[in-house]
Amino acid sequence: MAWGAAWWDSARGPDRWRFYRLLGREAAGLARAAAARLSAPPDILARVRVSGLVIAPHDLRTADATFADDIYAGLFVFAGRSLAASGGSPFDYAPPSEAWAEVLYGFGWLRHLRAADTALARANARAFVADFMAGRGDPALARRTPVAARRLISFLCQSPLVLEGADHGFYQAFLKAIARNAQQLERDLRRGVPPQWQLNAAVALCYAGLCCEGIQPILRRATRVLSRELDRQVMADGGHRSRDPRFAMELLLDLLPLRQSYLSRNVEPPGALIRAIDRMLPLLRLLRHADASLSHFNGMGATAADQLATLLVYDGALARPLMHAPNSGYERLEAGRVVVVADVGASPPLLDSRNAGAGCLSFEMSSGPQRIVINCGLPESGGDLRRVARSTAAHSTACIDDASSCRFLGSGGWWGERAAAAWLVRRLGPVVLRGPRDVRSERTETADGLVLAARHDGYAPDLGLVHERRWVLAPDGARLDGTDAFRRAGRGAGRARPREHAVAVRFHLHPAIAVRGAGAELELASPLGEVWRFSAEGGAVAIEESVYFAGLSGARRTDQIVLHLRLGIDGEGSEVHWSFRRLAAAPGRG
Repeated sequence: MAWGAAWWDSARGPDRWRFYRLLGREAAGLARAAAARLSAPPDILARVRVSGLVIAPHDLRTADATFADDIYAGLFVFAGRSLAASGGSPFDYAPPSEAWAEVLYGFGWLRHLRAADTALARANARAFVADFMAGRGDPALARRTPVAARRLISFLCQSPLVLEGADHGFYQAFLKAIARNAQQLERDLRRGVPPQWQLNAAVALCYAGLCCEGIQPILRRATRVLSRELDRQVMADGGHRSRDPRFAMELLLDLLPLRQSYLSRNVEPPGALIRAIDRMLPLLRLLRHADASLSHFNGMGATAADQLATLLVYDGALARPLMHAPNSGYERLEAGRVVVVADVGASPPLLDSRNAGAGCLSFEMSSGPQRIVINCGLPESGGDLRRVARSTAAHSTACIDDASSCRFLGSGGWWGERAAAAWLVRRLGPVVLRGPRDVRSERTETADGLVLAARHDGYAPDLGLVHERRWVLAPDGARLDGTDAFRRAGRGAGRARPREHAVAVRFHLHPAIAVRGAGAELELASPLGEVWRFSAEGGAVAIEESVYFAGLSGARRTDQIVLHLRLGIDGEGSEVHWSFRRLAAAPGRG
């Protein structure tokens, strides 16, 4: 299939100046941080040391004891990649991917060894921690703020595993490693790392202040930073400012045990922590389908269903999902067995957009536990694949002229610009330079069913077009009707002269869905026995190949329905109508 062009092109004037402004701002920030370090007072933790551990927080992430067998065999499988250490230490090998290295140096995998509950697993855990404390591995990969924050939390949560049967020398070295980790994160906070990293660091330092004797001063500062960042980054409807469901889920898995750790130490949890948890849990229900996984928007890949189920227990087993999240830009339509979740939000702030996708007005549809229409989702690793997965063409929405509705920071231009872009990507990630800003949506309920209408201006600057989409879900859930329209943007909205445009309206299908037929009507068969008919007017219907990146076992081939149409200079052919209609229900279902 043809994937939409997404990355920054130096030939585009406004985007080029956005790039240069971002470059200047980051360079100035780096200079200010360097100057501040010369005149800054000593670090809070500079003259204190960890003298003991008082509690070990509960790790809500589920563990698999069979992982210990793989470790014993020298096989390390992280982030969709594997490394065979052949009896050696994984820290002595070049990591197969950056994402793999982040998991290794984050030490979250220690929980699997703890689940094995054997002397061998405990000895292995101690050996790997000792390898790291001895300086083996890549210090540059290990010291990145989110990796260091995850490692500090992992060491504290898994300290019973690591320290059981350890001698005094190892115990003291372990405490020093925790202290150095906390000192590094405290310095990162003072130097001004990106917002999500500040939140990661503050959470980890609150854990340290509650779990460790000797570094209590950090708890007061970390709690202040945590409260400030939660109030800034968690929006009123419970969504994180990044609009990334995976980040929100991972954050909740840390915030819930942190709340309990405050109570265990007889310290009042900050109000911002309580408010954030109460707001975030209902939003996860909005994004959840009946197959116990989250919708694939803005950084979400495969869902760890057991971890999501653990989180939702804290929201009440019978709690109803949120239907409308105006701050986060997500909407949920639900009737009968059918759920439709749509992305109707603007691009996140630049510094929070490292995983954001160009999927405005995309949607996912499920019937009971079977996904039907999907987005491709974000793979666990692979820079090129992740870039493809973030493009508009990887979402179930309209793609114009094979371009994406967002411009991402990436390579482009002459060698100096490429070097500067690479430096910015290392600091900030492949953030969104420009995306839809004017995104409007409205939902109503009529005799025809639930109606959601939305529009976005992501194509207005380059192509002078506005995309509008309308969904109508029948009261019994047996039919979903949709309309995609393309309008000329208002005067001054774009610099492009009117011309013809090629439009592809894409509906990516779950790999389990079998497509039958050809032409304007297709039948979609679910393995559960349901049959749906897809029909369309105003565009040529084609079945093309697609890729499902968010499968639990990795990328899988799948199909997509594509409506091809051409927009004339005068606006001719500017609308396409489509529908999904259930022909046969699953056996025993209404």
